[in-house]
Amino acid sequence: MEIKIGVRHLTREIIIESKEEIDAIRAKVSEALTNGTLLELVDEKGATTLISGAQIGYVELGTEEKRRVGFAA
Repeated sequence: MEIKIGVRHLTREIIIESKEEIDAIRAKVSEALTNGTLLELVDEKGATTLISGAQIGYVELGTEEKRRVGFAA
């Protein structure tokens, strides 16, 4: 799933591809925003991204289904 995170005072957004379930990500984002703690996300390759909850402007969660590439249906 693709996750886009807008950080305050930055023009570019952070984009992470993650295998985590959408409910788990929602819970992490909600906790970070409510408590001002770190949002910790792990991408598909195992790299960890840490973002201060106080600096998050927005979070956009994509669908869990992968996009198809090519001409076959």
